[in-house]
Order: sequence, then C-alpha cells, then structure tokens
Amino acid sequence: MSNKTRKPTHFVYTVRGDGDKNNDFWTKVGAAFRHNDGKGFSLLLDALPVDGRLTIREADAKQNSN
Repeated sequence: MSNKTRKPTHFVYTVRGDGDKNNDFWTKVGAAFRHNDGKGFSLLLDALPVDGRLTIREADAKQNSN
C-alpha cells in the first residue's frame, strides 16, 4: 500500500517563537507514515524550516479527517 492511500500517523511541524507555548507559531510542513514493521517512519515534507528544527507530533482523528 502506498503512502498516498494511507493516512499519516504523525504530522511534521516547524515551531517558531520565543519558547512561550502561548506565543509559538506552529506551521505544518509535512506528514509521517509509520513503517509496517513499526521501526521507523517515511516523511513527506512540503517545506523545510529556516532554522532546521522539525517537530513530529502524533496525528489525532480530527487532524486525519482532512
């Protein structure tokens, strides 16, 4: 099954801000798909962050419905 027909298990973000969680800006830049053996991920990135930092968070049902 290809990544195009599966829903991602995680989303990839770049987070910019001053460290205060209320003032940080989260921008979704891609998706992650868990490998069938559960030992890794395939990442599909639409953009890269300026500072090189990526954050990967588990996708919830609400996010995956898009």
